[in-house]
Amino acid sequence: MKTSIKLLTGLSLGLLGTGMASAQVTDNTLQDKEGFYVGGNYGYLKVDGQDDFDDDNDMWQGLVGYRFNRYIAVEGSMVDFGDYGSDVSNADTDGYTAAVKGMLPISENFAVFVKGGQLWWESDYDVGGVAGSYDDESLFIGAGVNYAFTRNLSVNAEYTIYDADLDADELSDNFADSDFNTDLKQASVGIEYRF
Repeated sequence: MKTSIKLLTGLSLGLLGTGMASAQVTDNTLQDKEGFYVGGNYGYLKVDGQDDFDDDNDMWQGLVGYRFNRYIAVEGSMVDFGDYGSDVSNADTDGYTAAVKGMLPISENFAVFVKGGQLWWESDYDVGGVAGSYDDESLFIGAGVNYAFTRNLSVNAEYTIYDADLDADELSDNFADSDFNTDLKQASVGIEYRF
């Protein structure tokens, strides 16, 4: 996770630096719209977990945010990571996020962004017939690009890494290894409407 965060942070800073060095953005950019926005993302989830918890599946995310200006926003979301695992060990995870989002317009229509924040999540799991529920909080970081068709409507593509550890105490009585470290890696596309 630390290596992934460092790589993603370095890539994001590199994109921002390149954009700052080469962008000649006017005050009339389509990326200038301030205020509230809503949106949704749909995409691919790669679950890097222990043994049977490794899996791939679809995910979706609904979000709401507020843009203070063309450079900074705050954002909250609800994420359905879906069901993952095998017949022997599986989980269903949902969560809520709060994030700070930094944006850099690089043309009238395009902007790059980075965001980071907190994920509050809950997993319903079943491991070898032992079922239960576990909730926790984790950090996440992401980066992406945004294309504005108008001042109100845009599309985005992003990559986000969530560091979620399923260390369920209830499992420790039933299994010798109860540490289910899980990284949730999301690649998604979405739409955003700015009011």
